[in-house]
Amino acid sequence: MPRLTDAERDEFLNEPGILMRVAVVRADGSPLVTPIWYLYENDAIYFTPREKSEWFACLRQDPRVALCIDEQPHPYRKVLLEGQAELVYDIGQDDVWRDQYRRIARRYVDAEAAQAYVQNTIEQPRGLFRLALAAAKVTTWRMPVADEDGMGIWHSRYYRPGTRF
Repeated sequence: MPRLTDAERDEFLNEPGILMRVAVVRADGSPLVTPIWYLYENDAIYFTPREKSEWFACLRQDPRVALCIDEQPHPYRKVLLEGQAELVYDIGQDDVWRDQYRRIARRYVDAEAAQAYVQNTIEQPRGLFRLALAAAKVTTWRMPVADEDGMGIWHSRYYRPGTRF
């Protein structure tokens, strides 16, 4: 599969409306995956759990995360990240980063609805996490587009010996 260039990756991560799935590890070692809103700024993915969410408790115990940001329509772009989430702001510091929270909401709803969402949830404390791309394992890909060769697009490890591609 063709990898996204850095410019293609950045453009994709900044497209509004695309959900991210965050995978964390529960105390018993089982995985937990949650679809959430995110923001891509300063070469990092920012995301915000509410104080009472299960995945916030998981991140407090174990900051390892896997993030999946992908799309349904062709060319099926995806960005996968694995690393240690950094707690940028803990519970009780919401006022410090509220504008960033509004920017997260505006990626998914219009400005008026984003402001209403922030106001309607203002009494639900949140933390703000980030995963810097430079500190993560980042994998990207997309299907071939336009006149790119569509044959043999999968990594060679997927093919059995003697495959014609």
